[in-house]
Amino acid sequence: MHQIPPRKRANLRDVASAAGVSVATVSRVMNAPETVADATRKKVEDAMNSLHWVPSAAARAINSGRTRFVGALVPTLDNAIFARVLASMESRLATHRLSLVVATTGDDPAQEAEKAKGLVDIGAEGLIVSGVTHAPEFYSLIERSQLPAVSTSFYDPGFRLPTIGYDNAAAARTALTHLTDLGHRRIAVVHGPSASNDRTRARISGLEGHSPKPDLSFHEVQLSIAGGCAAGRAILQAAVRPSAVLCLSDVLASGVLFELQRQGVPVPQEISVMGLDDLAGSAHLCPELTTVHLPVSRMGTAAADAIASWVETRKVPEPSLLKSDLVVRASTARTGAIEGQRAAGKARTDSGK
Repeated sequence: MHQIPPRKRANLRDVASAAGVSVATVSRVMNAPETVADATRKKVEDAMNSLHWVPSAAARAINSGRTRFVGALVPTLDNAIFARVLASMESRLATHRLSLVVATTGDDPAQEAEKAKGLVDIGAEGLIVSGVTHAPEFYSLIERSQLPAVSTSFYDPGFRLPTIGYDNAAAARTALTHLTDLGHRRIAVVHGPSASNDRTRARISGLEGHSPKPDLSFHEVQLSIAGGCAAGRAILQAAVRPSAVLCLSDVLASGVLFELQRQGVPVPQEISVMGLDDLAGSAHLCPELTTVHLPVSRMGTAAADAIASWVETRKVPEPSLLKSDLVVRASTARTGAIEGQRAAGKARTDSGK
């Protein structure tokens, strides 16, 4: 059988020859097109098209010394918060002509350090990480490579990396204040695993020292809707039922809300439910979830701008605090209103006997 010889793929020199320009000019068209005259750029682009040439990232890196990608290390992709952060981050990096490569860490500092090394090995020009708890190996890698790195989802101006995020403790205090202002004093707090998550620990610490001092009971569960459901069952089985449930994430609040509804407990008529995150779906739950809005999309954009500037100018960015806001919806109510509804319900029941 006659074999068709494989077609040789065009390379950078072929494009330069076809366009009648230098290899350096072709490289500038790829990496900094605004620096090339329009007529010259068009000749190069026409040559690329005629040769069916697709730029190779590896070849570009060899010729320019730049890979033009940033690595992001996040605990999981199974969370709408990180999806929103990454979406805004990738969109913003594109405006800086940078790409994003994502790795997940499972909230494990050792795994994060290993994944970070992998990203550096393939040429990451900067790293974006979550939180402020990292392994010594991670810091050693950053110091040895002199690599730009910023931390998100946390604000700590004294941290060794620039932090771009929100005050987790303040966000939790905002949520608790809303409930105590409504008269709630017996409150169940539902949160995800705290040992491996510094954001959760900060939110828990933000509940300390509140005035007036509420009676808080804590329930640690897996950070999932199923975890929230489990917390809801435990709360309903408690000897003394709280008048409100404060969930330190909207995911958990959704699970609690579903479980209370499954058990026939009306929200907020008998128990108020509060979240923290303001996920896109929280406004469409029934009832709509009261929560604290965390500016995660703005954080992704700000982190992208910061790392891009650092990569290009070698100037370390300043820490950036993004404000969180209370979002009052239908899942919380005053305790007086709840007691009045209970009394009215009891009166109707008694009259029917």
